[in-house]
Amino acid sequence: MVQRTDAGTDLIRLAWPDVGAAEAEAVAEVLESGQLTMGPKVEEFERGLAAACGTEHAVVVSSGTAALHLAVLALGIGPGDEVLVPAYTFPATANVVAFVGAKPVLVDVDPETMNLDPQKLEPGPRTKAIVAVDLFGRPARIELLPGGVSVLEDAAGALGAKRQGRPCGSLGALACLSFHPRKIVTTGEGGAVTTDDAELADAIRRMRHHGIEPRGGFEIAHAGLNYRLSDILCAVGIPQLARLGELFEARTRIAAGYTERLRDIVETPSADEGDVHGWQAYVIQVDGAADKIAALREQGIEAQVGTYALHRLAAYRDQGEFPGASRVFERAVALPFHTRLSESDLDRVAEALTSLVSK
Repeated sequence: MVQRTDAGTDLIRLAWPDVGAAEAEAVAEVLESGQLTMGPKVEEFERGLAAACGTEHAVVVSSGTAALHLAVLALGIGPGDEVLVPAYTFPATANVVAFVGAKPVLVDVDPETMNLDPQKLEPGPRTKAIVAVDLFGRPARIELLPGGVSVLEDAAGALGAKRQGRPCGSLGALACLSFHPRKIVTTGEGGAVTTDDAELADAIRRMRHHGIEPRGGFEIAHAGLNYRLSDILCAVGIPQLARLGELFEARTRIAAGYTERLRDIVETPSADEGDVHGWQAYVIQVDGAADKIAALREQGIEAQVGTYALHRLAAYRDQGEFPGASRVFERAVALPFHTRLSESDLDRVAEALTSLVSK
């Protein structure tokens, strides 16, 4: 049933996963097999992800946050270490660093790209890694980051995106993906770590499965966790991944539709020349974002903040001010973005925004 607002207008939802009969049939196949976890669907999904990202290895786990957590552990990061993290990103990016006992050191972002500002990066003697986020699917300028420090690519929303011809998910020592329902490929919940480094991949496999060695007999040299992804959820992801090109084309078309309608009204998202945007979300920038979001919601349009300025959260408030992150947080609006949006939906969102901006 389509939700309706009090005024009787159809609700335009923020997100709507593009799943259907193929995913249902794949799940039914797993249920009938009796092999619900640690079965063949896990390896099949991993092979597809590695191919999509152009890496030697992909290891699926229970969430994007789990992927980040294990990637940080695999890099040997712990107490006394520092990791440079964008000041504007989803909190999980910094939380996993704090959770292993290291210090997330916030770095300001470029308000235009909303990604790390390479000119603001100042690695110190304790810097163990830099987390570069391809925010909302826009590839980060990873080649401009300082050398000599491991780069962890947070590609949670960038499956299908490319940086100067290279697939996102292959731009760092490790990369992390998310399959949350707002992502282009979803498993409901889930994530993956991609890498060309066999030792790092084995470390991820070990830690996601209680610390058990990935090959040979049962042995646990170091304690691990249960961050496995079930065959049921991998079965959802396999047909999704097979349709990656189709899903990407649909999102690109919707993004172009928004841009055509809004380019003269607000600041619309883009990517560097030669890059391919992943379009995990369509996030505009406009003054008074909070008021615009509230007004759009009143009209039955599910808008949302882009993401969070970490220095405004209590956990990271002691790190000072980050004007780029503050500016973006105060101006970013995530518009409804999914493959069920019609041309009339895009018209309605654009007309509502135009009216609000002109007031």
